[in-house]
Amino acid sequence: MDGCSIAIVGATGAVGSVFLHLLEERNFPARSIRLCASERSWGKKMKVSDRDLIVEPATPQLFQETDIVFVSAGSDTSRDITPIAVDQGAVVIDNSSAFRAKPDVPLVVPEINGEDLTQHAGVIAVPNCSTAPLVMVLNPLNHMTSIQRVIASTYQSVSGTGAAAMEELRSQVQVGSADSLPTPTVYPHQIAFNVIPHVESFQENGYTSEEMKMVNETRKILHLPDLQVSATCVRVPVMVGHSEAVNIEFNEPVDLQKVREVLSAAPGIKVVDDPLRNSYPMPLDAEGIDDVLVGRIRQDTSNPNGVVLWIASDNLRKGAALNAIQIAEQLLSRNLLGKLTGRV
Repeated sequence: MDGCSIAIVGATGAVGSVFLHLLEERNFPARSIRLCASERSWGKKMKVSDRDLIVEPATPQLFQETDIVFVSAGSDTSRDITPIAVDQGAVVIDNSSAFRAKPDVPLVVPEINGEDLTQHAGVIAVPNCSTAPLVMVLNPLNHMTSIQRVIASTYQSVSGTGAAAMEELRSQVQVGSADSLPTPTVYPHQIAFNVIPHVESFQENGYTSEEMKMVNETRKILHLPDLQVSATCVRVPVMVGHSEAVNIEFNEPVDLQKVREVLSAAPGIKVVDDPLRNSYPMPLDAEGIDDVLVGRIRQDTSNPNGVVLWIASDNLRKGAALNAIQIAEQLLSRNLLGKLTGRV
């Protein structure tokens, strides 16, 4: 296929703006680009690759004229428009959690399970922004030696919630140490100068839906349905970049140098691990780059088969927009659009 026609639903949001930047940065072969968002943005002009594009409604006619629809507008929107887009012959790459758990929908990190794209029936899901960097690290290590158990604690930036959350943090920080901060509207508590161990809604088992996403999505992407995974997700006063402290238990002791070598050779990963020189992954360093940064690699003192490490990544890139574009690139390289749409 000589290029493709694409539509971005949620083009005016935090992920959408990064997505548009990446299209140009990666020279994605889009012969036409349509921008869609909520009604309040209709008619807005946005510059994409030196072209002024108009934000328009997401309609069946638009989908009929589109090969790939990227959706970054929340689960409810995805559930509403995805069936319409697929019925019109488009392939949907969805950033929400709406379809991730469905057995017939591939949940894909291209560096890991790109082969799953061959099973798509019109919908492909992008994993959670904390799951993606985690599985990027786990996958090469599991090929080295089988992983038995994973415990992850996340430190998630406010951009994972969206533009409104970023503005809430800015407004609270600007007030600083004044007695009266603006009343929180996005989060249940003040986020500035605070951490909130509450990302998404709580479930009956005491975990949040975000934590259970990490559990179930990790198993699905790695094709390890019985892998033991536990997660604690925490929101921190950082604008962009999610970090994770991860304990990994293998089925036998592993050599730390081998772990570093395996991770250094893995695509999409950069090892930053010289703590004596204050060199370790931080969200400030991860912001704006594609690689998942890994460091603080050390033996778990509580488990002879365990390794502890620290991850930082740009949640708007590998955790969302970049992963979606990489999926589209593989659809094109594998000729998996024509299989559904007949638009080769």
